[in-house]
Amino acid sequence: MRLTDTHCHLDYEKFSPDRAEVLQRAWEAGLEKILIPGLNLESSHAALALAERDPRLFAAVGIHPSDALTWQENSLAALREMAQSNRVKAIGEIGLDYYWDDAPHPLQHSILQAQLQLAEELRLPVILHLREAADAPEGSCSQDLLAILRPWAQRLQAQNNPLAQRPGVFHSFSGSAEVARQALALGFYIGISGPITYKNAETKRQILANLPQEKILLETDSPFLAPTPQRGKRNEPAFVRHIADKIAEIHQQNPEETAAQTYQNAARLFAWEE
Repeated sequence: MRLTDTHCHLDYEKFSPDRAEVLQRAWEAGLEKILIPGLNLESSHAALALAERDPRLFAAVGIHPSDALTWQENSLAALREMAQSNRVKAIGEIGLDYYWDDAPHPLQHSILQAQLQLAEELRLPVILHLREAADAPEGSCSQDLLAILRPWAQRLQAQNNPLAQRPGVFHSFSGSAEVARQALALGFYIGISGPITYKNAETKRQILANLPQEKILLETDSPFLAPTPQRGKRNEPAFVRHIADKIAEIHQQNPEETAAQTYQNAARLFAWEE
């Protein structure tokens, strides 16, 4: 079984005591590739350092909306420099967050737009964070994010930028069916994580049932959101198998087919086999 984890915060301190063992369990579980997203400059450097140690690990670099107040005059240049490495396959984790609301919305918007321009310049897909106030399935956060993404996606198309065919992924998607529809219409992939396995997630499962299989990515968002039956534990990449099993059940296919399809999807988006 060819598994991927396209979103794992392996640089987090929670993994420091046993990171090597976590990775060994991942490889034994069938994972072949893991992507580590950055949340700020320090985290992005750490993700890249990990990716440079193992050919099965890859990094994304970016500044998360909840870290928007760390943005400095040299931040964009620092991200651009890191992204020159062939171990960096995306710009992220970037986006908007109205749940924690740690930074003013106009600042989140401007930093997101700057990083979208960087992705456009470097032809790297983006890993998007979207979280509404009160964890609503849709609202002003998704409206604002889509309003920023539409002209960017249109510009990619107008310029024949190859990124237009693979602009990025809505990571750990928890939005409504309508938000999913609009994201797909712009060419984005949808990241599926542990909550799809939770008992109270029937609405999420209904949305997943209607997603095209070629647009789905597997991710754990480790160390957060451990899937059932590991819920309550520190999440780790090896647990991605439970997510693959649930997707297979919903799409009425065997887990090997789900693993192969999502592996191909990730390879297409991140171009990590080129």
